[in-house]
Amino acid sequence: MAAPEEQELSQAQTEKLLQFQDLTGLESMDQCRRTLEQHNWNIEAAVQDRLNEQEGVPSVFNPPPTRPLQGLLGWSYYLIMLPFRFTYYTILDIFRFALRFIRPDPRGRVTDPVGDVMSFIQSFEEKYGRSHPVFYQGTYSQALNDAKRELRFLLVYLHGEDHQDTDEFCRTTLCSEEVLTFINTRMLFWACSTSKPEGYRVSQALRENTYPFLAMIMLKDRKMTVVGRLEGLIQPEDLINQLTFIMEANQTYLMSERLEREERNQTQVLRQQQDEAYLASLRADQEKDRKKREEQEQKRQEEEKERQSILAEEKRRRTLEEEKERKSEFLPPEPPLDDPDSVKIVFKLPNDTRVERRFLFSQSLTVIHDFLFSLKETPEKFQIVTNFPRRVLPCLPTEEQPNPPTLREAGLSRSEVLFVQDLTDD
Repeated sequence: MAAPEEQELSQAQTEKLLQFQDLTGLESMDQCRRTLEQHNWNIEAAVQDRLNEQEGVPSVFNPPPTRPLQGLLGWSYYLIMLPFRFTYYTILDIFRFALRFIRPDPRGRVTDPVGDVMSFIQSFEEKYGRSHPVFYQGTYSQALNDAKRELRFLLVYLHGEDHQDTDEFCRTTLCSEEVLTFINTRMLFWACSTSKPEGYRVSQALRENTYPFLAMIMLKDRKMTVVGRLEGLIQPEDLINQLTFIMEANQTYLMSERLEREERNQTQVLRQQQDEAYLASLRADQEKDRKKREEQEQKRQEEEKERQSILAEEKRRRTLEEEKERKSEFLPPEPPLDDPDSVKIVFKLPNDTRVERRFLFSQSLTVIHDFLFSLKETPEKFQIVTNFPRRVLPCLPTEEQPNPPTLREAGLSRSEVLFVQDLTDD
């Protein structure tokens, strides 16, 4: 036999299909049927999910999954009936679409659901006063989601303005002190007039028979479910008793859901603590690695700096040696002993070494400096000083004296003793 999803619609299902299309404004009959099938032909659940979808809020219902087509006969029946179903629903869609232009219901188009609720609250207070249960100031879908999130009962009141019992119910029951206190301390309370588009579409979803109408909604089996309906005029004491009975009969579902949420929250907290501990350990390891890399980098830089320093020192020494060799090569030859223009000079070096050499009176003091500079025992920086009177010989060019004097101009005699002072550390 064919799968249940592909059987011909019963009269009751056809009526629900047309009613759902009228309430939601969907033009595709196939889409309406799929939605109702997903909600097991529960028109209240389907309409409320459709309202949530239009307002962009998450679904508060958990429809059961649809069953797949079963067996070859089911597929065969579906393919045979497909052209007839397509023709039937196409003609029906055209008829429903044309009917909306002839007899549109102004309440079927919701443009400002929050404004509808606030307008009802204002008109209610103007007529019955401000002593009433606290109205939820938001849309029906928002109230459903808040009740689901907070695990609270939601009492919905649909206000029929033209009904004969509405005024008496509002004045004597709804606005009574005991009902006011009971509702405010036990549940959320949402209300709207059925003459408003927001109230009208909720009315079509809940399908009340008469007024006053109250519906108790709560999270049951993980979906928002109507667990109690109160219709007709009711006295304050009876209202409280019936609401108490409904709440006590369904309290175990909320307790079970609270326990599940607490368990989920504890699991989430434990997981978060584990994640935090892991991140803390990871950050500590990363910090260790960072410090290790910094130490390695610092050590590398110090080694590189030391290596560069050694290279620079070696280069400086090679340059110094090359300069000494160059100075030695360019020194004029030592004059003979019998040269009447010769001068014999004994140099005392800082390491107590004595060096003797002859020079000519006509030679510049620079020659003396170059001779000493070419010696290995001579410091890198030095100056030449006479003994008595003590004076420093100007052997190197300066801005004031670019050409150093000759030995004769410096006042040296044929035999001199000069001292070499080390200036390397100065």
